[in-house]
Amino acid sequence: MKSSRKCGIVLIVLGLLCLAAAWTLVGRNLLEEREAGKSANHVLTALRETMPLTSVEIVNSQEESSIKPESQEQEPSELPDYVVNPEMEMPVTQIEENGYIGVLEIPSLGLSLPVMGEWSYSKLQISPCRYSGSAYSGNFTIAGHNYNTHFGPIGNLSAGDQVIFTDVEGRTFLYEVQTVETLEATAIEDMISDEWDLTLFTCTLSGEARITVRCLKVQ
Repeated sequence: MKSSRKCGIVLIVLGLLCLAAAWTLVGRNLLEEREAGKSANHVLTALRETMPLTSVEIVNSQEESSIKPESQEQEPSELPDYVVNPEMEMPVTQIEENGYIGVLEIPSLGLSLPVMGEWSYSKLQISPCRYSGSAYSGNFTIAGHNYNTHFGPIGNLSAGDQVIFTDVEGRTFLYEVQTVETLEATAIEDMISDEWDLTLFTCTLSGEARITVRCLKVQ
């Protein structure tokens, strides 16, 4: 009788310890997520201060100040250098010892995030990172942590949603979501596909699969 009572107490204690460990893990993850969001916002603010205005921002600024540019005949502009040489390296801006190549915006999710030029697990805790390719040559793949403040919500995207990438020199690239896939964590070759202009991916909460968003560039 006493032994069964002791076993019951031991099981209760073990259950409480497991519950405490689970809550500790949840709390740590929430803290990491909050810190990651703060880090990304801090970098985003600093990065935007170094970037030139995009054409859309210039028009909005002119409308707000009621300043209209004088109508002038414009000579045909030369092709941008990245069109002439799509294999060129993307420019990088250094912020706090990390190099950033631009800003990623997903309007339907309310996300605006800086993008690092190189990836590592430690860098992903600060912001999404380029995994491969380039906005110039296509096959542009960006990895992000599954924090809600980073790429956690991308599984909610639908075909037709817009994704915008602006490099650090103000060149803007507009993409449209085509499909959202779930791939095995080991399917690296499938992750990088020449069929798509832009791929975004993040791990599921279990880490056993990857949510993968495929996009095509809007001309």
